[in-house]
Amino acid sequence: MRNTLLQVLAALACTLAACAEVVPVSDFSLEKITGKWFMTGFATNAQWFVNHKDSMKMGTSMLVPTEGGDLDLSYANLNADGTCWRMTHLAKKTDTPGRFTFHSQAWNNDNDMRFVDVVYDDYAVIHTIKTKEGTSEILNKLYSRTPEVSEVLKQKFTQFCLDTGILADNIAILPKNGMFSRTHLGFGLLVFFF
Repeated sequence: MRNTLLQVLAALACTLAACAEVVPVSDFSLEKITGKWFMTGFATNAQWFVNHKDSMKMGTSMLVPTEGGDLDLSYANLNADGTCWRMTHLAKKTDTPGRFTFHSQAWNNDNDMRFVDVVYDDYAVIHTIKTKEGTSEILNKLYSRTPEVSEVLKQKFTQFCLDTGILADNIAILPKNGMFSRTHLGFGLLVFFF
């Protein structure tokens, strides 16, 4: 009986943590967030991640503000077969600086994205609530300006994820991935290092 009660209380604590309002950083700067970021940390309790986290590797994101204050998001990752996986979104600004929304056509879900901790020349922690067919899941990402992540930052990201209801086993610091050139796609000579 005691173990059952403890399990129920632990589940309730995780639920309350996941439902707590996560607010964007108070001094968010769209201009300073601009540029190339390495996606070095990834955390979610979503089943697809649980099934694939062991094969995930570091990728890059390009964040580019629009004239209207929205944010163009471009993701790229090197697949195991040497091909490039890419995805783009236009994240619409909200009335709250540092908070954006977008619909993913690839995954058919609505996304409420918040920059919750940012040191613009070092790292950004992004908290996204993904909703599909009435079911919401949390996705936390750690972006870094370099592929190297300090132990202190890893611990900070891990604690944030635990505080937002992500199970410890579902928090990943992604390994480096190699490189590819986008020239074969007709995009010029830009090279990404992962």
